[in-house]
Amino acid sequence: MSKIISGIQQIGIGTPNEKQAFDWYREHLGMDICVFQDAAEADLMTGYTGDEVHSRSATLAINLQGGGGLEVWQYTSKDTEPPSFDVTLGDLGIFCTRVKCKDIQATYDFLQSSEANVLTDIVTDPNGEPTFFIKDPHGLVFQMVTGNSWFSNGKHHSGGIAGCMIGVSDIERSLELYKDILEYDHIEYDERGVFNDLQAFDGGNQEMRRVLLSHSQPRKGSFSQLLGPTKIELVQTYDREPRQIFGDRYWGDLGFIHLCFDVTGMDQLKKECKDRGFEFTVDSKESFDMGDTAGRFSYIEDPDGTLIEFVETHKLPIWETIGWYMDLKNKPPEKPIPKWMLQFLRLSRVR
Repeated sequence: MSKIISGIQQIGIGTPNEKQAFDWYREHLGMDICVFQDAAEADLMTGYTGDEVHSRSATLAINLQGGGGLEVWQYTSKDTEPPSFDVTLGDLGIFCTRVKCKDIQATYDFLQSSEANVLTDIVTDPNGEPTFFIKDPHGLVFQMVTGNSWFSNGKHHSGGIAGCMIGVSDIERSLELYKDILEYDHIEYDERGVFNDLQAFDGGNQEMRRVLLSHSQPRKGSFSQLLGPTKIELVQTYDREPRQIFGDRYWGDLGFIHLCFDVTGMDQLKKECKDRGFEFTVDSKESFDMGDTAGRFSYIEDPDGTLIEFVETHKLPIWETIGWYMDLKNKPPEKPIPKWMLQFLRLSRVR
């Protein structure tokens, strides 16, 4: 079986207060579907947690209007550590997460009225597209962008995750992963300079190169219609030596801890990653339970150590009350799950 990337399943968020964070994302970003809530030991991740097994609690939240989810993650065996320095634009790792909106102005007005920490006015990116930035209660940055693909209609101004901005040390080297393996093969812009839309951030007045990537072909696979199209922006600074956002901390500490893709054909993907120099650093090798969901998961690192997760979903709860679980191991890999079936996830909405 060849690999299939269905889209960004979720971005992991390390937080000191899982419930507070989930409530904020639910109220402000419409991430109100709880796909799972699970507490366990992260015994396969010791390579990123100081060679110790740590326990954690995690909630996977999605917005049923479409887009990726947020895996809200909290240590229960230790305190969640913030960065030891002020993260600056261009530092290595996930700097901010993109959230798609139906109407930028309406979303801006809603977030202003709900007293969210709105960092900028509506500005334009190098493509001339309107955008603005906000911070969550724990200081993590989200970029609000226009979305043109929706899984369903709902009351929320915004949908789910539509990509992220990643600091890298060498864009050409990073393209070997993001363009060639992850199939973000279309360059929407490649600009170098000082950018007006980033002036609100520390480091926003420095010279940098920005490359916005999208995928020229629609995603395929089980969750492709729900997850929808996404974009990755790579940012490289030239005026200073960037620092690793998680360089002196553990996976799971405060910040965007990983970028996760829903995939099928994990063995083929593993071979491709190894052949191209991005060998799996973690591989569950068999189905791993996460609450009422199950699947195989693995990790690689981008050239600067940013963690990329792959999940091959094997079991998904559709209607837990009556015990309806979907077994995905034997379904045709390219065929999307019918929309009407995934709509039953609304029964997991948290109000």
